[in-house]
Amino acid sequence: MINPQFPLFASIASGVFAPIPGSVAPVFAPVFASFVGGEIFNLIRQTGAVAQVVLIILLIFSILSWSIILTKWGAIKRARAQSGRFLRAFRKAQRLQDVAAVSEQFKPSPLVAVFDNAYDEFRRQGDGNINAVQRAAQIASSEELTRLERKLPWLATTGAVAPFIGLFGTVWGIIDAFNGLGSEGSATLRAVAPGISEALITTAAGLFAAIPAVIFYNQFTHSMREFGARMDDFTMEIMNFIERTTGVTTGVR
Repeated sequence: MINPQFPLFASIASGVFAPIPGSVAPVFAPVFASFVGGEIFNLIRQTGAVAQVVLIILLIFSILSWSIILTKWGAIKRARAQSGRFLRAFRKAQRLQDVAAVSEQFKPSPLVAVFDNAYDEFRRQGDGNINAVQRAAQIASSEELTRLERKLPWLATTGAVAPFIGLFGTVWGIIDAFNGLGSEGSATLRAVAPGISEALITTAAGLFAAIPAVIFYNQFTHSMREFGARMDDFTMEIMNFIERTTGVTTGVR
């Protein structure tokens, strides 16, 4: 039974887990209950109004975080694979024009943007200010790193804030449980245990939202450093390529 005194979470739970009219049995409720455990599922459905709000907030944090995680994971995987292919094509090329002709097919790689920016500047400068080519490559590298890091602060925010949001729900629930204990005049563990167990659900939900966010934030941050170093090295390779193929001294050491 859903607690009728707190309709917020009850209405959401009823809308999601209740049987569809005309169906033989609920579709989602048994699956969800088997995943989290029947008793825990019932505790979630019977939490108080404040805990319901906390759980909904944490659910939003978790959904947004997993959306960013899955999107960023795929983008980094594609960028890493295409970067390796582009580097092999670049190192086999004899002229910058040959690289420019095929660079479009490696577009998910951030190295392509670095090369395109450097190549465009090289064509504008000719045999003049070659240092401008290096600056153009560094600007593109910074822009690509900024693009790759987009939305990562949300994971850091989730990892830092979600446990405290869950803790707030727990503290509030414990206060409510002890307040009810005082009102009933019963000082037994059996009287206070249900209220405390319901309160602890929000802490568990906060950790459930925060732990994956922290793990993947650290993983993605490491990948960003890796891409940054790779783009810096690639800038040096471009300068060496220009020096080797045109005879122009770049002055890069």
